[in-house]
Amino acid sequence: MPSPLRPTARKRAPITDDDLVGGLLTTGEVARLFRVDPKTVCRWADQGRLPAIRTPGGQRRVPAGFVHRHLSPP
Repeated sequence: MPSPLRPTARKRAPITDDDLVGGLLTTGEVARLFRVDPKTVCRWADQGRLPAIRTPGGQRRVPAGFVHRHLSPP
């Protein structure tokens, strides 16, 4: 089964209003949910596979709605 985060093109994943329901997650929280290393989450964000917002301090935050939508079975 292909990964839900596999992009079809090299462009940024858009952030929708539905994605922002539930707030924002840190890269560590997303990594625990997907059972990957936090650096993998950073790579996904840099590659546009995962929408991420940068805080004023430069840290990434990922919309919780996007993550939960990709964790739930189809």
